[in-house]
Amino acid sequence: MLQDEQPGSEQMAVLRAMSGQERLRAAESLYWSARKMKAAGLRAQHSEWPEARVEAEVRRIFANARS
Repeated sequence: MLQDEQPGSEQMAVLRAMSGQERLRAAESLYWSARKMKAAGLRAQHSEWPEARVEAEVRRIFANARS
């Protein structure tokens, strides 16, 4: 992790106070937000693409993503 990506002490306290289920919900929410942002970016770059192509490209990108 880069230095500016390190969670702060307040953020760590909030995460530690969350149940596993709450952390899972938060992670799921972040995942779907990332997909929506990727789709919005693709629409902006490729305004001529039909929605089905945008959705297919988002699926492809996320299926091939590596962390």
